[in-house]
Amino acid sequence: MAPPAEHLLTGIRILDLTRALAGPSCTRMFAELGAEVIKIEAAPRGDMVRGISQLRGPRSLYLIQQSLNKKSLCLDLRSAEGMALVRELVPHCDAVVENFKPGVMADMGLGYEDLRELRDDIILCSISALGQTGPLARKPGYDYIAQAYAGITSMIGDPDQPPHIPLAGIGDVSSGVHGAFAIAAAILNRQRTGQGQHLDIAILDAYYHCHEVNVHQCSGSDGAIQPTRAGRHLAYLCPAGVYQGNGGSIVLMAFMHHWPDLCTAMGRPELATDPEWATDAARLQKREQVIALVEDWLATFPDVASALAAIEAQGVPCAPVLSIAETLTHPHLVERGTVRTVRDPIAGEFQIPGMPIKTSGYPANCDWRAPTLGEHNRELLESLLGRNREQIDALYAAGILMEEAPAGSTG
Repeated sequence: MAPPAEHLLTGIRILDLTRALAGPSCTRMFAELGAEVIKIEAAPRGDMVRGISQLRGPRSLYLIQQSLNKKSLCLDLRSAEGMALVRELVPHCDAVVENFKPGVMADMGLGYEDLRELRDDIILCSISALGQTGPLARKPGYDYIAQAYAGITSMIGDPDQPPHIPLAGIGDVSSGVHGAFAIAAAILNRQRTGQGQHLDIAILDAYYHCHEVNVHQCSGSDGAIQPTRAGRHLAYLCPAGVYQGNGGSIVLMAFMHHWPDLCTAMGRPELATDPEWATDAARLQKREQVIALVEDWLATFPDVASALAAIEAQGVPCAPVLSIAETLTHPHLVERGTVRTVRDPIAGEFQIPGMPIKTSGYPANCDWRAPTLGEHNRELLESLLGRNREQIDALYAAGILMEEAPAGSTG
């Protein structure tokens, strides 16, 4: 679908000093909702992810996924002239987003107070692993480092084995979305008060915010409850977890009011009122028996699909455990645009996760394009900073500006 003339955030301009995943996830939300996102990339290589997922020549599929509709400005950030151009852009932007290690922005002369001298109501969103303050603030970190400190890693895996990590950027992306919401809220606040903000978004905080019952159960029981990993099944509701069927696995959530419906599906309606089976507390006491009961019943079906049909007929929440390859063609995910096809002029056509925000007035997955390195150097310096062709040529000659050679070029 062709990009619309306007979108939800048309008119907002973001100065993007991020790389990798957490920061780019934040600015991606703005770019895909119509804001102008100026992605500052350090010469000569740009964002570190440009070297990742180069599955179709030198074009990074990772970069494409995270940079749709962004504009790339590639500068020598170690030079006074390059940093001067960055500072000159600040007054033209509503917000600055960065995800350097805490302290780096100040060392660059771009700390919050420095930015306020350039625009007094500027919004700075700083995304980091462990936060801008606290004893661990200066410690380098990534998603899984924050996940470990947040107690999330301790909850993943089998109870008698070391913990596992999820092979998805849950903390990074979640922090990016938290950051995007914070920036949007700060923009609204600025309209009301005229004041900017320094927003401190930590992957650690975003992860800790995901605890559903673990923290309050441990604290509220004065430590009597010690939440830990429980393998394939929830530790506080039953039945709830991953069950083995013929030829695959099923996620089944048949706790509380869903239990009688599962009993009906299994042909065991009497268990719904039997005191030894009727409540979640009772079933948790005999969880292994519940698992055996359910999996013995699932084994009577020739495959997962037929078992799911029987469960769904009673309105019990359930799902097959799909592989990544299976998600690419699942009709629901494809129809909703959860799985999205992009058509990059260099890398060609492939699929990425779609935009999760869907609105009634604008399309969710437009045919945005990701920039080549330094693609918008001239456009941005001309339109925002008033540089003419000769001045821009001189910046190229001095090595202050750089850009990627066009596809197929040897220059």
